[in-house]
Amino acid sequence: MDFNLSEDHQMLADSLRRYLTDNYDIETRNAQVYAEPWHSPETWAGLAEIGIVGAFISEEQGGFGGSAEDVSVIFEEIGRGLCAEPLLGALMGVRLLAGLGRDDLVEAMVAGTARTALAVYEPNVACDLSHLEAKARQDGDDWRLSGRKSAIYGAPGADHLLVAARTEVGIGLFLVNSPELISATMVDGGGVSDLVMDELKAECLSSDCRSELEDALDMGRIALCAEAVGAMAHLIDLTQDYLGQRQQFGRPIASFQALQHRLVDMLVELEQCRSITIAAVAGFGAKDQARNVSMAKNLIGRMGRKISEEAVQMHGGIGMTWEYPGAHYAKRLVMIDHQLGDHNDHVLRLIELGDASQGEAA
Repeated sequence: MDFNLSEDHQMLADSLRRYLTDNYDIETRNAQVYAEPWHSPETWAGLAEIGIVGAFISEEQGGFGGSAEDVSVIFEEIGRGLCAEPLLGALMGVRLLAGLGRDDLVEAMVAGTARTALAVYEPNVACDLSHLEAKARQDGDDWRLSGRKSAIYGAPGADHLLVAARTEVGIGLFLVNSPELISATMVDGGGVSDLVMDELKAECLSSDCRSELEDALDMGRIALCAEAVGAMAHLIDLTQDYLGQRQQFGRPIASFQALQHRLVDMLVELEQCRSITIAAVAGFGAKDQARNVSMAKNLIGRMGRKISEEAVQMHGGIGMTWEYPGAHYAKRLVMIDHQLGDHNDHVLRLIELGDASQGEAA
């Protein structure tokens, strides 16, 4: 397998890194993501202008990318730049809308004039869609939704919400325009919402699209894994740079063997995370997609927390300060574990996949 980026992917990565370096330093980022609307419309428009949302779907669907490699390249740079723009919800939303033929909404999203978020999970549902309790019922030509959705990433200020709910034939997907949300700031910045539905009027996009939903969620998990790899790489660079500058007993603390060993362990863990993310990217669309994705999400969740804790410890007191970028990278890595199922949820998913596989073999 060739682990090097293609020329096109390298250009995509370079363009996004250059844009974030020029327009999104840590002070700008922190001023935008901890207060409403929890992101910058100007930054969002800039990302759309350089084609980031369009790269989430194929040319046939109105974009110019769409592969797992495209998504991975983009989100690794998003992680490296600690960008909190609501791209995760846009990624899953635009892929679902494109698959369901809603070209009007897809065109607006690619142009950056509309935003969509995906509402799937509920207070008692962390990963397994078979436990969904939100229900949809047909009322003449309309549909009505009842139940509650939680942890809707990027929903504050979104123009449209895609809501998953149980129908008589399966798990359907419904479009809600400008919904009333209960919104808050995530601990690492960015907005998140809950939605309470009591006979909420909605447009039915599909009465049964569970497999499409699972694919969109798996692509979102791959994006989070790639984002974590980018954030880990930058946090380790910050740590290495600090160890080379901080003086103790008349010499840089980077010269102490104990700290060198800890830094090498972090680099090894980073490469393990990068490798398993590449495996998940390569396996997207194949038979073992769910297994590869859950293995990657589990490892990334555990290693993200470990690398964060190591970096904060080796930075000493400044590792916890608001002004130092490393503290915000550490928070982001811990939060990534909790998005779209944490490391424990994905162990359970792997067990269930194993049980299902044994059942098929029998």
